[in-house]
Amino acid sequence: MSTHPEQPEGFGTQPPPGPAKTPEPSGVDLARVALRAAKEQARARGNAAQQKKQARRGGLRSGARADGRDPLPLGAAINRLITERGWEKPAAVGGVMGRWPQMVGPEVALHCEPQAYDEDARVLTVQCDSTAWATQLRLLAPQLVARLNADLGQGTVKMIKVLGPGGPGRRYGPLRAPGSTGPGDTYG
Repeated sequence: MSTHPEQPEGFGTQPPPGPAKTPEPSGVDLARVALRAAKEQARARGNAAQQKKQARRGGLRSGARADGRDPLPLGAAINRLITERGWEKPAAVGGVMGRWPQMVGPEVALHCEPQAYDEDARVLTVQCDSTAWATQLRLLAPQLVARLNADLGQGTVKMIKVLGPGGPGRRYGPLRAPGSTGPGDTYG
């Protein structure tokens, strides 16, 4: 006899090791699985047919809903182009050329006109109609650079190159002394 009282059969014993039984899918579950597979196959066939149809027509076409291929208003198209190409700063500087009187005031704008912007050197070239205005603009250049950078973004314009008035066209002819620059000597 054993010292332990007998236990009823199955009590405290573990089932023999083996694969865990998963319940077999019932009729409703089988129907759901079959329906899901049929929908995926139909979707794949539909996509393939749609791609064939689009290829025959010459590519994608715009439909009833808005997408990226629809026409845009001119302003939106230009803004998108400027952003895609990275032309924000050159376009902003070009805007300054158009808003020059508002940036510097009407009196200065009457005598000084922006000519060019060198993007690599970040230099704005301005032409003045007299040497007095050229000198005045050279004195105002630091304040003007600060104002332009506040409007366009820091570091857009590093320097303003001020040009004096252009002299009259040079005439070449028999009454010129060799080496003479003529009336151009007094301009600039």
